[in-house]
Amino acid sequence: MKVNVQAVNFTVDRKLVDFVQERLDRLEKYYDRIVSADVFLKVEKTSEKENKFVEIKINVPGDDFLVKKHCKTFEEAVELSAESLERLLVKRKEKIRDHI
Repeated sequence: MKVNVQAVNFTVDRKLVDFVQERLDRLEKYYDRIVSADVFLKVEKTSEKENKFVEIKINVPGDDFLVKKHCKTFEEAVELSAESLERLLVKRKEKIRDHI
């Protein structure tokens, strides 16, 4: 799957990009028709500890799924987003299976 990682207000580390790619590649075992994923990593300049925002947009034929999370670390936010996407993709797969 093609994953586009875009960082807003900072430069992204290679290890973080690899982590995002690896985590999103695991989504293909839930739904194998994923075309691509767009990941936006953003840091808000606030005094709060949870200032890391992650937006993941998954492109599948006929639909797009968008999940937004904010946490203390990007890794935690990516993990939570991926878990939400897993649930969405399983629902989508079941819905398609019901119509066949």
